[in-house]
Amino acid sequence: MPVTTTPPTSLDVPALLAGLTLEEKVGLLDGADLWRTRAVERLGIPKIMVSDGPHGLRAQHEQGDHLGGLEAAPAVAFPPAAATASSWDVALLGRIGRALGEEARALGVSVVLGPGVNMKRSPLCGRNFEYFSEDPFLAGRLASAMVDGTQGVGVGASLKHFAANNQETDRMSVSAEVDERTLREIYLPAFETVVTRSQPWTVMCSYNRINGVFASQDPWLLTTVLRDEWGFEGLVVSDWGAVYDRDRAVAAGLDLEMPSSGGVGASAVLRALEAGTLSEAEVDRAAARVLELVSRSLPALGAGRTYDEDAHHALAREAAADSVVLLENDGVLPLAPTGGAVAVVGEFARSPRFGGGGSSQVTPTRLDDALSELRAGLAGREVRFAPGFTLSDETPAAEAARLRDEAVEAARGAEVAVVLLGLPDAYESEGYDRQHIHLPPQQVAVLEAVAQVAAKVVVVLTNGSVVEVAGWRQHADALLEAWLLGQAGGGAVADVLLGRVNPSGRLAETMPLALEHNPALGNFPGTGDVVRYGEGLLVGYRWYDARRLPVAYPFGHGLSYTTFAWADLETEVVEDGAAPRVRVALTVTNTGDRAGKDVVQVYVRDEDASVFRPEQELKGFAKVALEPGASTRVELELDARAFSFWHPVLGRWVVEPGAFTVRLGASSRDVRLERTVDLAGEPVVLPVDADSTAAQWLAHPVLGDRLRAVLDGTSHGAILADPEVGQMMSAIPVRRLARFPGSPFSEQWLEDTLAAHAAG
Repeated sequence: MPVTTTPPTSLDVPALLAGLTLEEKVGLLDGADLWRTRAVERLGIPKIMVSDGPHGLRAQHEQGDHLGGLEAAPAVAFPPAAATASSWDVALLGRIGRALGEEARALGVSVVLGPGVNMKRSPLCGRNFEYFSEDPFLAGRLASAMVDGTQGVGVGASLKHFAANNQETDRMSVSAEVDERTLREIYLPAFETVVTRSQPWTVMCSYNRINGVFASQDPWLLTTVLRDEWGFEGLVVSDWGAVYDRDRAVAAGLDLEMPSSGGVGASAVLRALEAGTLSEAEVDRAAARVLELVSRSLPALGAGRTYDEDAHHALAREAAADSVVLLENDGVLPLAPTGGAVAVVGEFARSPRFGGGGSSQVTPTRLDDALSELRAGLAGREVRFAPGFTLSDETPAAEAARLRDEAVEAARGAEVAVVLLGLPDAYESEGYDRQHIHLPPQQVAVLEAVAQVAAKVVVVLTNGSVVEVAGWRQHADALLEAWLLGQAGGGAVADVLLGRVNPSGRLAETMPLALEHNPALGNFPGTGDVVRYGEGLLVGYRWYDARRLPVAYPFGHGLSYTTFAWADLETEVVEDGAAPRVRVALTVTNTGDRAGKDVVQVYVRDEDASVFRPEQELKGFAKVALEPGASTRVELELDARAFSFWHPVLGRWVVEPGAFTVRLGASSRDVRLERTVDLAGEPVVLPVDADSTAAQWLAHPVLGDRLRAVLDGTSHGAILADPEVGQMMSAIPVRRLARFPGSPFSEQWLEDTLAAHAAG
C-alpha cells in the first residue's frame, strides 16, 4: 500500500543551523526570486512565499514584479488604510486582517507584506492611500488589530516601512533629517505599538536613510530600538531593493534581503567573513531567524486552501461603508426611495477607482459600481446618468465641453444630483509624490455647471489622500469623503447615500483649507537627497492647533444621520507616580431616531510641561453602536505614555508632575467634555557638569544649594540675583564663570564638588 507522509509542522532550527554549510547559511539570507525564500532540499528546508497585501493579496506565482505592473491572482480588494483608518474601528481591522490571512493561506502565501504605518507628514505623499493616519496612536492601534487578525490564522504580517518613510520622491536615497524626540513621539510609536502588542512575524525596513544612515544597515534602528528596547522577536526583511551594503546590513540586524540579489549580496557577506569584518555568529543569527520564519509558516502551508469569497466581499462592503465620512449634510441625505429624478454624474460612478497604484494594486474578484447600485436602490425614482468628464487630464477641450453639457442636461430639473468627483489613477501612486491637492479642473467645472440646474447637490469624493475643497464646497448640499473603498465600494457608497448604513467614519487626517497651510511646506520633499523634518512634533492636527489655523475639516470630524449626547464624565487616577494610569468614563446616548455609531476621542493636554508639547494629542478612542434612545457607559484607560514625552536630555520617556487636561471630543476641534487631573509624575533631575550653565546648576536639588552657598554675599551672587542682568549671567557655563575675575569658585572647586556628589 502507498506510503503517505505528513509535512512537518515545525523545524528543529538549532539542528538545521548546525547542519548547514557556511555557503548555505549565507544563501538563506538572500531571496530565491521575487517572492520566495531559498530552500535547502538536502535538509528538508522548504521555501516560503510572501506577497504584497496591505489591503488585498497581490500574489504572483509565476512571472512577477514588485511595482504593480503585472497581473496577480484574483483576491478580494479591501479598502486601503486611508479608508479603514476613518472607521476608527479596531474590531473591524481585526476582521479584515483575518480575512487577508485566510486568503493568503488559500493562495499559498506565508507572509503578507503589510500593514504600513508611516505617518502622513504631507498630503502630497503619493503613497498616503496605503497608510493609516497623521496620528501615531490611531495608526498603531488599528495596525495592531490587523496584524493580530492575520497572524491569528497562522500567516505572518510584515510591518512597514521602518522608518521615517514619508515621501516617494527620492525614496531610495533621501536622508530624513529628524531629531530623536520627533522620531520617538511621531514616527516610531505606531511601529512600537504593533511590535510590543502584536509581535509581527517580520518588520520591513524602508528604503531611505535616517540622519544619513540607510535604514537597511542602521544598527540603532534595527537592533538597539527594535530588538533591545521593544523586544522584537521576528525577522527583519528589506524593502524590495533597499539593501546598500549587504555585510553592514547583516551586522546591523537585517536578516533577509528581498528580492534575490542574484548572488551579489551573498558574495559581499562572504568577502566580509573572509576579511574578518563580519562574524559567522552574525550570519548564524540572521540565518536562524530565516529558519524560524519558515518554521512558523509550516502549519498554514498544510491547511486547506479555500476561503469564502462571498463572505469576504460582504466584509469589504461593510468596511467600506463604515469608512465613509459624512463631512456636510443639510438634510438632503439619506436619499428617499421615492421622489423626483436623481442625476448621477461622474465617470467614477461606472468606473470605480478602488485602490492605489504600485505594489498594492489588487486584481479584484469582482467590482461593484455605484451607478448600478444606486439604480437598484432607487427603483422607485428616475435615475439619469452622465459621465461628465474623463479620467484623463489630456481630454480635448471640445470633448470636455460636450461631456459637461451632457451632465447639465442630465441634472436639469433633478431633485438631487449625486456628483462623484475624485483623483484619477495617475494623480497618486507608489513611486512619486503629488504636485498639488486640487481636483482636476474639468471636474470642478462640471460640478459648478450641475449646481446651477439641480435643486440639491451631493458630492462624493474618490481619493487616496485629502483634496482641497474650499474652492467648490459651497456648491454641495452634502459632501462625503469616500476615499478608495476597494472592490465593494460602489455598493458601500449606495448604502450610505440611501441610508441603509448610517455613516460613522471620522477623518484620520486633517483636511486643510490649502496646501500652503501644511506644516511640511518648504521641507517636502527636500533637495539634494536630504529632507529636513523642520516642523518637528507639529504634524497634522498638532500643527493646525498650535498655529490656530482654520481648517476645512478637522482631524476626527464626521457626521451621522442621528445625534449623540455625552454626559457624566468621570476621571480617576488609578495609579500615580512615574507610570500613572487614569480611568476615563462617560455616558453616550443616541438621541436621534436612527441606529448609529459614535466615536469618542480622548485628547490629553499637558498644562505644566517644562518642554514644548503640542496643544493636545490623541491618547484614546472608542467606537460604540447604539439603537435610538439607547445609552452606554464608555470606559477607557490612559497609561503612562498618554502623559509622557521623550526627554531630549535624559533620553527616555518622562511623566512630569503637574496638571493634565483630559479632553473628550467628537473631533480635535469639537471638545465636548474635559477634566483636569493632577499627577505626581516623577521628579526630573537633569545631570550637570562643569560645562552646564549656572541656571542648570542652581536648578539641581543638591548642587544648586552648594553653588548658592559659595555665591552667597559675593558680587557674582548679587548679579545672579538681579532680575535683568542675572538672566544673562545664568546662561553662562559655570566653568567659564569660574574664570571671571573675582569668581568665588574655581574650576578645581567645580571638579571636586562634582566628584563628591558622584561619590554620594
